[in-house]
Amino acid sequence: MKWISRLIGFFVVLVLVGVVSLFFLPADRIARLAADQIRTATGRDVNITGDVSMTLFPVLGVSVGGLEVGNAEWSEQGPMLTAENAAIGVDAMALLRREIRITNIEATRPTIRLESRKDGRASWVFTDASGAAQIETEVAPAERTPQAVWIERLSITGATLIYDAEGSDLVSYSGVDLTLDWPERLGAADIVASLRPAGSDVNVRATIGGFAGFIAGQVQGVNATVSAGGGTLTLNGRASTAGDVAGRLALDMPNTDAFLGALGLPQPGLQQGLGQSVDLDADLTLTADRRLSLRDLSVDLGGNALGGAADVNLNGTPQINAQLNAGALDLSRATGGDAGPSTGNAETGSGWPTDGIDASGLGAFNGEIALSATSIDLGTFKLGQTRTLLRNDNSRMVFELREVAAYGGTVTGEFVMNNRSGLSVGGKINASSIDVQAVLTDGAGIDRLTGDANAEMSFLGVGQSVDAIMKSLSGKGAISFGRGTIIGFDLDRLMRSGQSSGGTTVFDSLGASWSIDKGVMRNDDLLLKLANYEARGVGQVGLGAQTIDYTFTPVALRANEGNGIAIPVRILGPWSDVSIRPDLEAAIDLNLGAKLEEEKAKLEAKAKEAVRAKVAEELNITDTGQDLEDAAKEKLQDEVKKGLLKLFD
Repeated sequence: MKWISRLIGFFVVLVLVGVVSLFFLPADRIARLAADQIRTATGRDVNITGDVSMTLFPVLGVSVGGLEVGNAEWSEQGPMLTAENAAIGVDAMALLRREIRITNIEATRPTIRLESRKDGRASWVFTDASGAAQIETEVAPAERTPQAVWIERLSITGATLIYDAEGSDLVSYSGVDLTLDWPERLGAADIVASLRPAGSDVNVRATIGGFAGFIAGQVQGVNATVSAGGGTLTLNGRASTAGDVAGRLALDMPNTDAFLGALGLPQPGLQQGLGQSVDLDADLTLTADRRLSLRDLSVDLGGNALGGAADVNLNGTPQINAQLNAGALDLSRATGGDAGPSTGNAETGSGWPTDGIDASGLGAFNGEIALSATSIDLGTFKLGQTRTLLRNDNSRMVFELREVAAYGGTVTGEFVMNNRSGLSVGGKINASSIDVQAVLTDGAGIDRLTGDANAEMSFLGVGQSVDAIMKSLSGKGAISFGRGTIIGFDLDRLMRSGQSSGGTTVFDSLGASWSIDKGVMRNDDLLLKLANYEARGVGQVGLGAQTIDYTFTPVALRANEGNGIAIPVRILGPWSDVSIRPDLEAAIDLNLGAKLEEEKAKLEAKAKEAVRAKVAEELNITDTGQDLEDAAKEKLQDEVKKGLLKLFD
């Protein structure tokens, strides 16, 4: 028992001596040696300012009034880290051996400045080093083998993070909290960070294998997750502090605006199917000069699925070069939804949508995207198999239609959306073998004209809504097609019996050209040919107002002794309720005009003869060849002479 008591007493005395020794250690010297260790670990200048004192709780070590860690020599942002105060924890057992081993650093409200350059340099890439800091005594300690230096735990609270990437805008975040747990120098480190760039939390969790090599610029395994606004971004791969990253990327954003808004980035207000939500997987490669490569790409934009590959330069406005494949794409919301009437119901003709079109997304990137799709729904119009090239340059997007199957035929040309100084849309289209009935049904709710047509047109519209664009349209075009029908009236029956309701007119050819100004399409050269008839048309279609006022004039070529009989038909009204009726007044003018003029001439001649006879009788003119005006003058002169002679009688 005596030996046990003595042993316990020995340990108690040893502990008391150790505790007393801790109180008598020079705090400023410990702080200076700790700074040397940080300098050894980072390769950067370290300055401790302000008062220095020993602390026993919550960590054993020293508390300093200020801490400053220098930046890379080429940096222009000032110190990499400055803190108002910091606590530096040390290993108690090493301290008793008169060695300094940093176990913990806590910093409050520091400012962290990070900087990167396009050539791959990054201010957070440290030099690898190892060494040991010792407390100096009057007798030099025996030479020891230097031990590696690492910081087992780093805790930062309320930091301001400033990131300057060459070629991009300066990024600054405040209220950043970060912890680093690095229990084994040659092992992995866990990083947990929280920042609030726009008020809501953005949480980052990462595990980096071989952290010592990582901070020295080596490529190490990385598993990282970023959570913000209800969305998550995960990376499972490899990375280095120089900015080189490779691995499998997954991005799940149920609400893109919420995710980007939480990061303090612009919210484009994308619509469903166009990026309002995003579910993306891809093999990612990111180089130190911020060049991104995506391979084996699979993305769901909320109903529209795409696959393919893309290369993106992230310096400034993203520059994209991509090859994408898709199935059925629904882009109706990008063109104002089901803007045009698709059926002849009562709602047709009620007007185009007046909701504002947000085209700010046109400025989100520059570059070229090649797209192939099995079908594309544009809202008003529907396309089949499509190969197109999208080019975007400074908010001017051009869809080059290389091969488009549409309405039984093919379409080529281009469609342009320009939002550089207000939204405008335009294009040049060439179409061949197009089912006209299907096009007019989708575009205008008109299904009475059938046939396959060839057409060409150009157009331009300006405005922030579908309604404004349609009312501002300008352009020109022409159409021609062979055999077809006009549903709604039988031209042969109309010409024979005057009955205009019901039936179908079959024609051999049809051609027309038109011009568009301020949303009104005008045509004056429509020519329709049938076996025994031909028809011409003139009038206008209000593309903006959704109205039509058109006169269609068929002529029976063999009637009226070969002179023909014409019966104009007027097509009038809103698209929702078009009326087709004969224009009888015009018919009378066309068919009876010559006869009426002849009868009128005969009546005028007969009236003149009767008047002449009456005047001749009054003037006692017996010479039928004498001019009545001359006879009247002679009669008047005789009467005047007689009157004057009476005055002198």
